[in-house]
Amino acid sequence: MNNEKLAMLTEKAKLVRKGIIESTHAAGCGHPGGSLSIADIVTYLYFAEMNIDEKNPKMENRDRFVLSKGHAAPALYSVLANRGFFPLEDLKTLRKTGSYLQGHPDMKGTPGVDMSTGSLGLGISGACGMALAGKLSGNSYRVYCAVGDGESEEGQVWEAAMFAAHYKLDNLTVFLDLNGLQIDGKITDVINPTPHDEKFAAFGWNVITIDGHNFAEIEDAVNAAKACKGKPTAIIAKTTKGKGVSFMENQVGWHGKAPNDEQYATAMAELD
Repeated sequence: MNNEKLAMLTEKAKLVRKGIIESTHAAGCGHPGGSLSIADIVTYLYFAEMNIDEKNPKMENRDRFVLSKGHAAPALYSVLANRGFFPLEDLKTLRKTGSYLQGHPDMKGTPGVDMSTGSLGLGISGACGMALAGKLSGNSYRVYCAVGDGESEEGQVWEAAMFAAHYKLDNLTVFLDLNGLQIDGKITDVINPTPHDEKFAAFGWNVITIDGHNFAEIEDAVNAAKACKGKPTAIIAKTTKGKGVSFMENQVGWHGKAPNDEQYATAMAELD
């Protein structure tokens, strides 16, 4: 990855993180921690990889992105706004009555959202369906999906993994956001879903492990996924919950809590 591209992605990721803080602060609720942990992944996909058109969100042969960990909607909304799907100012309407930016993604009401999610495990199943539909129809689009590490405790995730391998969905790439924390604490204390790499491999997936905040590693993994034929790819992305805001990093309390005015000012200053 050249320096110009890296600088562009770094700047976009900063703006995406600022949008996450802006929206959750305005809402007085939401999930900043797990939104910040996937900010670099969604930034790379939306600004460097996916075939999408903000002027034609339902373009038939567009690449799809499914946020299976739907509570991290602030990350998706922020990257969509920064990509031009809707005005940045609308991020401040998160979770407000009448807003199209609800607490979980709504494919019917929000431009650029490909799948309504929120019930954990549902999104990866929908992503499998999209990938199979692409295969059956002869379309060349690719499907990307972000799954939470806590979410991976859901049995539906592994049913979907079995389905994807059985149908050889090599147009499907899943990012497993391995930040180590979920709403009730460490994933290894709640109900240990590790080792994710060995489990996905046992289900017949191509598996790659990366630093989920390193754009060069993200790019290499995405390219390797596209080159892999006959099986889906799981990218195990080691991340930091709350990444980019020092007092939120690795703090389980920021899974589902909005910053107050003072914390908002501190976070925005850090991101600047």
